[in-house]
Amino acid sequence: MTENADPKKRLVSVKLDEQSIGRSNPDVEHERAIAIYDLIESNHFEPVGDDSGPYALQISLSEQRLVLAISRDSGEEVITHLLSLTPLRKVVRDYFMICDSYYSAIKTETPQKIEAIDMGRRGLHDEGSRILVERLKEKVVVDFDTARRLFTLICALHWKG
Repeated sequence: MTENADPKKRLVSVKLDEQSIGRSNPDVEHERAIAIYDLIESNHFEPVGDDSGPYALQISLSEQRLVLAISRDSGEEVITHLLSLTPLRKVVRDYFMICDSYYSAIKTETPQKIEAIDMGRRGLHDEGSRILVERLKEKVVVDFDTARRLFTLICALHWKG
């Protein structure tokens, strides 16, 4: 948590609903655990109209929607938001394609080529994060870094390994 961050406007817990998301291979589970750790470590998360955090977040999938069940860290429910994944689908697909290119390139390509691919990868990650900020703005206020971490987690949820 950053020094000036409001301790009430943050996530202290993030859990994935294994019923809807399911377990995966160890590599995917490791990526998900890292994404959750990074998100909890540093975030700004403020449900619109509620300032009684800190918050816990339960993430699940239901009928092609991301379900964000927000509660206080005491367990008291705050609100549940359903978020269509459709606006993110193309960015996530493109992000996976460029990540594949990046991981292939680091084996054989020049540092300049790797850097160019990595810049494209970061650009797509930023685009997905901006879409997420926009889609959440009426529901949950997040800063760009928190949106980046949430986007990473959403990608980890879809990664097949």
